[in-house]
Amino acid sequence: MPNPDIDIELQEFRGILAEALAEGGTQPLLRLTDEEIAILDPASLTECVAPTPRLAELSGQEREWVYATALRSLVSREAVDVANIDELDAVLRASEERREAAEAAGEPPAEGTDPGSRPSGVDLDLRVTPEVSLALTLRRTATRALAVEQHTSSGLTHLLVYVHAEDLYLVERVTSGGLHMFTLAASAKDAADMALLFVDPFEVADKDGPAQRLTPEQISQENVGRALGDAIDNALVVGQTVLLADAPGPLLTTYATDKALWTVYVEKPHAPTGIEARPVGKNTLRTMVTKLISPN
Repeated sequence: MPNPDIDIELQEFRGILAEALAEGGTQPLLRLTDEEIAILDPASLTECVAPTPRLAELSGQEREWVYATALRSLVSREAVDVANIDELDAVLRASEERREAAEAAGEPPAEGTDPGSRPSGVDLDLRVTPEVSLALTLRRTATRALAVEQHTSSGLTHLLVYVHAEDLYLVERVTSGGLHMFTLAASAKDAADMALLFVDPFEVADKDGPAQRLTPEQISQENVGRALGDAIDNALVVGQTVLLADAPGPLLTTYATDKALWTVYVEKPHAPTGIEARPVGKNTLRTMVTKLISPN
């Protein structure tokens, strides 16, 4: 059951943070890697929507080795303070020795380690900085979020906008290599502009064109007309944007070519109607994204 006291504390926390943002405006917060997030908040690997692409590529033993390196990085950057540092140091040295011995023997990495586990043999007493605590808290407590996928010839990257209030958003960009870049945004417009640069990095969204209604059958049969078909075939950047909330949200797909940007907007999942496609300019694209992430 919901805890009213926790809800009140969270609202107060959001209010204080929004006031601070009102003074300083949108600002970068910090950067963390997949491995560092696994150390700081292992449960988030399965409970949060943000992907961890680097960890997905590693075996169980390889994860233990990179976690040891991540711990060193966190401590050296003073992102965390470890109270039992001597015990941790001994475990890290032992982990490094096991890695070197396995490599020297040509042994394959062991499988089966829990991807969310910390280095074995020690219970960490971690004390994180306010910036780290802030990022981890905001990505866990949003009631709705906008998830954006960017598909290019270079691979797949992600951007998440966690919606907390009309003047408080956490934006998390995740590279294909597993680097998470967190930004605090003070308005829906600022958060939307970050999403715009993500789906339209070459800023080709020029002007609005006529809208055309589509059916699910037309999309599945690729019978969408010549103009949209050409945009799909020649897209340099394809964006998939979906609103994650208690009720299923709209889906916005963007196709950015070297000359224009087309949108395909689906009002509700699996609905027989409410699908609209058109070329759009920057202002219209901003309005569409801003509407998706506005809390009201």
